[in-house]
Amino acid sequence: MLSKRQMNKYSEVLLWALAAARKTKLKRGDIILIRYEQSAIRMAEILQSKILDMGMNPVSRMGLTSRMEKNFFQKADGKQLIFQVPGEKELYDRLSGGLYLHAPDSLTHLNDIDPKRIAKSILARKPLRDILDKREEKGLFGWTLCVFPTNELAWKAGLSLKQYTSQIIKACYLDQDDPVNEWKKIYGNVRDIIEWLNSMQIKVLHIESENVDLKIYPGERRRWIGISGHNIPSFEIFLSPDCRETEGIYYANQPSYRSGNYVEGVQIEFKKGKAVKVKAKKGERFLAKQLLIDKGASRVGEFSLTDKRFSKINKYMANTLFDENYGGRFGNCHLAFGASYSNTFDGDPANLTMKMKERLGFNDSALHWDLVNTERKTVTADLVSGKRVIIYENGIFKY
Repeated sequence: MLSKRQMNKYSEVLLWALAAARKTKLKRGDIILIRYEQSAIRMAEILQSKILDMGMNPVSRMGLTSRMEKNFFQKADGKQLIFQVPGEKELYDRLSGGLYLHAPDSLTHLNDIDPKRIAKSILARKPLRDILDKREEKGLFGWTLCVFPTNELAWKAGLSLKQYTSQIIKACYLDQDDPVNEWKKIYGNVRDIIEWLNSMQIKVLHIESENVDLKIYPGERRRWIGISGHNIPSFEIFLSPDCRETEGIYYANQPSYRSGNYVEGVQIEFKKGKAVKVKAKKGERFLAKQLLIDKGASRVGEFSLTDKRFSKINKYMANTLFDENYGGRFGNCHLAFGASYSNTFDGDPANLTMKMKERLGFNDSALHWDLVNTERKTVTADLVSGKRVIIYENGIFKY
């Protein structure tokens, strides 16, 4: 497990990331939500102490254990599934920041629960997420999240707890004397690549690997972003494309755990932006039902690339946060079904109305599910000028 010194470093990195994720500076009196799972309670205590020292107000919320979560989905009636805790909306209306410590004690405890029940509960909480999205667009809210090592995560990843913890330590630069300074360096290096990508007028991206032949259309008024402070670790550079235009075949060769279910070997065919054929070696029924949650669930909300020069992650981690930032031999790309990120709009996201989102092809959904491909690949950009440029090959941006 992580030592107290390592958890202290981890906490400092998270607080740097939280500040980086906001447009405006945090100030005394701000309200910061700390959501954590039971195994991460010691690091939650460290974060609470640091936030108090900064003159802000920490609000702590421990997540449900796997037994409690299963009880809920097994026993809750229709009204209980959509029940909202009194005062929750009022809290979200005033939140300045959110820190999320993911430390699950089970990844498959909901595999026998009807996915429709899970979807109903997720949809009921979408208005709360919309509140935070709006606050973030206005520069009033920022968030970040991390993973804390647990026996369950290590077991599902096929690693010992020591090996799993080692991946977290090196991925987050906790083995360095000043990990925050290391993140600032990466932040600067990635900024250069983002500026290069945004200097090109890309009409379409063509992603090719052994099992992928996909075309992504960035759309109008888009910008690439990355290393924003959201997620530790995070090395990805991404945008939210025009969800109406995606064409071709995508394959996720990395397995994925979601809502207590395991999905492996996902193949998707897109036509006119929508997933029209979906296959999976395992978890196909769950996958298909997730893509029916709402109108936007079967369309793409994000496309991302990770440069292996920055990421030290070289093992499957059974956790999306790490797996979507996999470095390894060939880096990775991932796409997400569902919700778009409004901060990939090239103007002020606060001015991006729902009507504008629809016109520009920003996707809206209660779902956001990242599916990862780590195969050797080439990504070619067809520019508006007619020029064709390879922007990514063998895990490296061709900057």
